[in-house]
Amino acid sequence: MHKIMQEDRRLVILRSLNEMGGYEANESIINQCLETYGHNVSRDTVRSELAWLDEQQLISVRDVSGYMVAKLTARGADVASGKATVPGVKKPRPSL
Repeated sequence: MHKIMQEDRRLVILRSLNEMGGYEANESIINQCLETYGHNVSRDTVRSELAWLDEQQLISVRDVSGYMVAKLTARGADVASGKATVPGVKKPRPSL
């Protein structure tokens, strides 16, 4: 169950960034997006997921006054839309 939840969290983060103006958001906004989709997790978990997504080159992360700010990469947008797959990220369902 942990793996399923982790893969879904990562997809939610990518899809949320894909919908943001400028394709970026800080860790607080990302945490709220996760809560909207049923993921009630700690800020530490959000930071860990952002670091993992950054390692996979799906997002880029920068520090702004102690907050992580994530920006979606072109590769991350492809994964968010289902055009590409990455092990560890849930594949989105086709749109109706």
